[in-house]
Amino acid sequence: MEVRQKLNDYINTELEYWDFSGAIRIMQKGIILLETYRGCSNREFDIKNDRNTRFSVASVTKQFTGFAIMLLYDRGLLRLDEKANQYLPPHMQLPTDITIHHLLSHTSGLHNNYNFADDFYVGEDRKPYDQETFFRDWIIRAPLGEPGAIFDYNNSNYTLLAWIIENVSGQNYNEFLTSNIFSKLGMSNSQYDNGMDIIPNRASNYLHDYGVMVRAPYINNLFGIGAGGLVTNCDDLQKWYECLRDRKLLSPQAYDIYFTENKNHYCYGLERYEENGKIKYAHGGDILGVSAYTQYYFDEDACILILSNTESLDQYRLGNALAAILRGEQPPHSQRLKEFSLPPEELEKYTGTYLPGKIQIEQKNGKLYLVRINQNIHIELYCVGRHQFKRRYEEQQYIHTLLSEDAEEPSVWGYKRMSTQTTGNSSKVCP
Repeated sequence: MEVRQKLNDYINTELEYWDFSGAIRIMQKGIILLETYRGCSNREFDIKNDRNTRFSVASVTKQFTGFAIMLLYDRGLLRLDEKANQYLPPHMQLPTDITIHHLLSHTSGLHNNYNFADDFYVGEDRKPYDQETFFRDWIIRAPLGEPGAIFDYNNSNYTLLAWIIENVSGQNYNEFLTSNIFSKLGMSNSQYDNGMDIIPNRASNYLHDYGVMVRAPYINNLFGIGAGGLVTNCDDLQKWYECLRDRKLLSPQAYDIYFTENKNHYCYGLERYEENGKIKYAHGGDILGVSAYTQYYFDEDACILILSNTESLDQYRLGNALAAILRGEQPPHSQRLKEFSLPPEELEKYTGTYLPGKIQIEQKNGKLYLVRINQNIHIELYCVGRHQFKRRYEEQQYIHTLLSEDAEEPSVWGYKRMSTQTTGNSSKVCP
């Protein structure tokens, strides 16, 4: 069976399991082997996804930010080993030893505000944006460690790089990418989403609440400039892949640096892996109602693009499976684990508040729900083993073990249950 048919059969089988909405394109040696568009870009008006649909790609944005920094490097406007403070405005100064390389490689040691304990994610980042306040209140906090010591994937690193691009070039972030990358490559469907501009053909983002598809909660993209916010489509990302494959726009030296692996497989906005003797460069993107994945195999001239305006399908697993088919292998299919039915009194063992306002588990109509996003999103969990649960509508490899052996109280993501109530500030604390 030829590779096109194998790819098509595999994807059709996979998408029987999951309510995928988005685009998939697979290319090799300049030929599109497979392209499919599923679901709706706008469910309110029943507008279907198609070749013109432009998707938010979240952290896939980072490879463009890293590339923009290398353009400034090529022009002699900055050095990677110099202190980042030289290229930031005087009122936004970092700990003195942090270099641009540290920001690019996620080794700055800066405080990471995307954690459960902080009130930033779907909290502060829903408010009006003020750059100085954001820098003062959420970036300049107690650092995690010395620059260069540890790898910590932190969006603030790439937001700072976007500000450096603006400060050094005199253009705003979107203007710089448009004039120096997008326009030169004919990427007319790509732009940074600042939350105000009208973006034709842009897909709305959706996720499940109580098992029903709803609009993804609002966040202000300005808080993630440089780290996310790019809107694009498969046509433009194919042009981008060809730019990287053919080493356009940058000098050979700059490309060598851009593709160099640092700590934890990370380059400058891309990850580098060696699999079965083949080199893969890749990066994914995940945020509310968004899942994206780009995979590049330059030696084999192969590119896999997965863009989605839901979180239903594990784009990383699917991307690796499709790459395996290109290598002549037959990857396993996704399978739902066997479900065990539990009575309400058993489910009640796990309900309660684990982190006030942020992590709760509730039971409703005999079903268990993980409550997130300021108690607005209810993610159904189903039992797959003793104290083990998985999400019903989103394909994730992660299994929640809610009650470990010898533990007196259940826990989620390391947070022990604080209260048996699920709303408000309860005084009914567990013994």
